[in-house]
Amino acid sequence: MSSNNNWSYRVHIRAHPGEVLRESIGEMPVTKFAEHLGVSRVTLSRLLNGNAGISAPMALKLSEALGTSPELWLNMQTQFDLWKASKEKRKKVQPLRVAA
Repeated sequence: MSSNNNWSYRVHIRAHPGEVLRESIGEMPVTKFAEHLGVSRVTLSRLLNGNAGISAPMALKLSEALGTSPELWLNMQTQFDLWKASKEKRKKVQPLRVAA
């Protein structure tokens, strides 16, 4: 976190949203929950296993099914993606200096 930039902060989510979703559905079979959401078992399994991210349409479905907000699921995905990206090796970008 940059202390000289007051509008920038970062919260790291290290768990894929699929892990949180798996806990939310408990012992419900994947096939049954997939049918309830109107998605394929493969689609839901990929999400639950961390092999796919949560899209906006999926966030809407999850919010309706689980009584949450779609923003909860999208924010979780974004925070996970940012954490994952921050762990990858990359060339740092220098701050932009704007002439006064």
